[in-house]
Amino acid sequence: MFDLLVIHWNVNPVIFHIGSFGLRWYTLLFLSGFIFGWYLFKWFFTREKVSTELMDQLLFTLFLCTIIGARLGHCIFYQPDYYFGSWKGFLEIFMMWKGGLASHGGAIALLIGMLWFTKRYGKQNGFDFFWIMDRLCIAVAFAGCLIRIGNLFNSEIYGNVTSLPWGFVFTLRGETEPKHPTQIYEALSYLILGLILLWFYWKRIDKTPRGFYFGWFLIGCFGMRFLIEFVKEPQVEFENFMTLNMGQWLSIPFIIAGIVILIIAYKRKVSSWANPPKPGKRPKAAPTNYAKPLK
Repeated sequence: MFDLLVIHWNVNPVIFHIGSFGLRWYTLLFLSGFIFGWYLFKWFFTREKVSTELMDQLLFTLFLCTIIGARLGHCIFYQPDYYFGSWKGFLEIFMMWKGGLASHGGAIALLIGMLWFTKRYGKQNGFDFFWIMDRLCIAVAFAGCLIRIGNLFNSEIYGNVTSLPWGFVFTLRGETEPKHPTQIYEALSYLILGLILLWFYWKRIDKTPRGFYFGWFLIGCFGMRFLIEFVKEPQVEFENFMTLNMGQWLSIPFIIAGIVILIIAYKRKVSSWANPPKPGKRPKAAPTNYAKPLK
């Protein structure tokens, strides 16, 4: 498993088999991210007195958007010729077990899903789009950490050849030279980002405007993704454009969006706290003739 200067990584991505079904580490870690996020949101809602009855609708929306968006993102951004060039490729769009999920696609789908969720449930529960995204980005940071560890167990999305002492030889993929374990780089960056944002939410929420967490998340998450892409092997075979790869070009708009959101947040100066409606007294029923006694 370990050499003096490199780590030989040959871990079975499947935990166990039951007949033809095999539970993979990636699946377990992916689902764990949603479970952790559910408990985190329950704490957010309880702390700010937002109705926890919204939890089921929120979890379903997040799960659906993540799966559909990440899959379509991979098909559209990375291999459009294959998936849209033939019926065989098109049908494989729906075969997610064959692999191929893109975080940028998942991020776009989550934005769309939360716009819908806010329009459907926000006004009557005292929150808006930036409020929900401020909390969602904290949960996503931790979920992203778990997903990247799942990529490590799958021996996928790794980096270029390195001479650093923590280089990984991904034996399962037939590699013979140590590569940058970019899955670990990203996992650590997401974990640190999530812990920092969570600390600000816990200790400094009164001093942070609405949109603060969302803006810094976009800058931190996709800024680190942009830098790590320099040592990551390309996921598909096409030439880089102006020295940047697809992952980097897709990260730039999110970084710019984060800067814009921070500017807007500090100009608006809206409180980070939710403003749920206070329970009021039930109005009295109007008197009717039927309530009067008969003479």
